Parts: sequence; structure tokens; C-alpha cells
Amino acid sequence: MTHSSPAELSLDLATLILKTATEKAGSLGVQVNIAVVDAGPNLKGFIRMDGALLGAIDVALKKARTACLFETETGGIGELSQPGGPLYNIEHSNGGLISFPGGVPLKSPDGVVIGAIGVSGSTVENDRAVALAGAAASAPGP
Repeated sequence: MTHSSPAELSLDLATLILKTATEKAGSLGVQVNIAVVDAGPNLKGFIRMDGALLGAIDVALKKARTACLFETETGGIGELSQPGGPLYNIEHSNGGLISFPGGVPLKSPDGVVIGAIGVSGSTVENDRAVALAGAAASAPGP
């Protein structure tokens, strides 16, 4: 029998996150790629919805990696990485990052980053909404 530590992203939780995010995408009428990474940030789960753009597969994974590595939403990094900004050209680090919305860190009940979700294939607003829905599934209940 294997046990996951409290600050580890379990397969059950990753599956719930993917299911919730897929349902949100369906409610928005969009087809996206959804990547969930653990704290490594190694791929834990992935879904490419029917009709989702092939070119967005890598983008979804990089959004998830970026959100995990920097423990923040990717859109926030994008604001800081504009020309003249303090993080200008950060996209070229860590094997390639994505600095526009759609990547959201996943946190344990005690606030530890246990991974991230990355969504790509629609508008950045829809990608972010789907990622936030998936991330909310990982948050502790009331």
C-alpha cells in the first residue's frame, strides 16, 4: 500500500481537478488541453478535449510548470515580464515558460504548493476560468 503525504498531489485529486476543469470548459463551450503537474513539476494528469488545438498541448503543460515553479498565476508573471519589466525575458528560463493567463498553482490546505494546472486552447480569459475551476476543486472545503 502506498500513502501520499499531506503536501503531495494524489492521483485521485489530480483526476478530480481534471474532471472539474473539463466540466467548466464544457459549460463555456470550449475545447482545451488541461495539464496537471505535481510539485516536481512533473506531469500528473492530462486531458486533450476532442477538437482541442494540437499546438496548445505544450502550452498547457508549460503554463502548469510556470505556475508551479513560481507559485503564482501565469498572468501575473506576464505583467512583470513585459519589455522594461523586472522579469523581462523570463520565458526563456527553465526550459521555456508561458507568461500569459491559464496557469494556476494548486495548494494544500496549509498553503503549500503541491502542483499546478495549466489550460490552453481558447482565449486566455477562458483558459484562466477553466484553470481556476480546476484549482478550486483542490481547495479545502468550508
